[in-house]
Amino acid sequence: MTDVRIPTDDVIHQIATRAVAEIIPYQEFVEGLRAGRPLRLKMGFDPTKPVITLGWAVGLRKLRQLQDLGHTVVVIIGDWTARIGDPSGQSQTRLMLSEEEVKANSEAILRQFYKVLDPQRTEIRRQSEWFDRFSLADIVRLAARFTVAQVLQRDDFAQRFSEHRPIGLHEFLYPILQAYDSVAVEANVEFGGTDQKFNNLVGRELQRIMGQKAGPAGQGQAVFLVPLLVGLDGRQKMSQSLGNYIAVDDPPHEMYGKLMSIPDALILDYFELLTDVPEEELRIIGDALQEHSGHPAIHVMNHKLRLAREIVTQFHSREAAREAAEEFRRVFMERGPPENVVEFTMSFRDPLFLRESVYHLPRILEASGLVSSVSEATRLIRQGAVEKLTQFGAEPVHRFLVPLTDRATFRVGKHRFLRIVDADKQ
Repeated sequence: MTDVRIPTDDVIHQIATRAVAEIIPYQEFVEGLRAGRPLRLKMGFDPTKPVITLGWAVGLRKLRQLQDLGHTVVVIIGDWTARIGDPSGQSQTRLMLSEEEVKANSEAILRQFYKVLDPQRTEIRRQSEWFDRFSLADIVRLAARFTVAQVLQRDDFAQRFSEHRPIGLHEFLYPILQAYDSVAVEANVEFGGTDQKFNNLVGRELQRIMGQKAGPAGQGQAVFLVPLLVGLDGRQKMSQSLGNYIAVDDPPHEMYGKLMSIPDALILDYFELLTDVPEEELRIIGDALQEHSGHPAIHVMNHKLRLAREIVTQFHSREAAREAAEEFRRVFMERGPPENVVEFTMSFRDPLFLRESVYHLPRILEASGLVSSVSEATRLIRQGAVEKLTQFGAEPVHRFLVPLTDRATFRVGKHRFLRIVDADKQ
């Protein structure tokens, strides 16, 4: 498909301002859209976990807007750079991954891209396509095109260097390898979060050094930076490595519940970065949130409920969002029993669980598969994250040994439920 639609000024304004941190050079990018020539839009992803997060979706949504105009998205799977470890925006180096881990994660995330992108206008490329052919001499020649002084301009490198904290030589290769990706796929525009500004600009520079007439104006790729989405902790960017993320393929009720748990201060950012709610409505929502700041007002809750509904609808369906909303209201607002509950059938006489008429709850949680280990269950109980649901509400569980009756139901964390069924009564 090569038919490209020239956008109106209103569409260009929407693309270039909503959920945008910076475009470099801005005018080159805009004129590229107005020229009506097909652009190759690159965005790279390191598969450090087998999930795509809502943080990634911020950039993917911008790419989809441009796909709808007829441009091509080139998704780079960083199956080489994921093995190096990239400390972008972090205070310490991210751990390297094995080739097997990277391959497994890569396969898991491929289908998830199409929750946002149009498969007919998407190329999936892996760095191994070109780097597997590289020799040591090729790597040295590529690295020789840049100086240590240039690489130290990257903010996190400069900070670590000034604080006399270690920087591995292998880390210097990351921005150079990412830059070569742009050469390999002849990218016209590279998309990334604000923490990728340096790396993306290195790609523009390398294209020019190597004589590649890429970019909207033939001067190297333009760089399109989107804001970083803050994660569930309300402090740091949403990250696979930090575990503070919502995955685009989370089940609807989990996605809904996690969105309802974000700090109120993030509601407007999530609306702006992850939904198509019109700008005029965003201003109204922003004013309402400011007016009720610091108060548990119903108005704030209503906006958060709408946010959760909008995002679950986007990644699942309107019906899934409706069911998730009903489940959330019943379980978390009316303190009723959940529908999506794991049932674990066990003998109430099993000595593995029975301790003189009471039962070892951590062992039961682990055996049911609701948690990965007895130690995780123990930690959750100590943190007050396990509750027993009753007809009167939820009672926190503070002990490892608890009395049980048939069909006793527990909430573990915010989104997991377990009903224990007595096998001897079946």
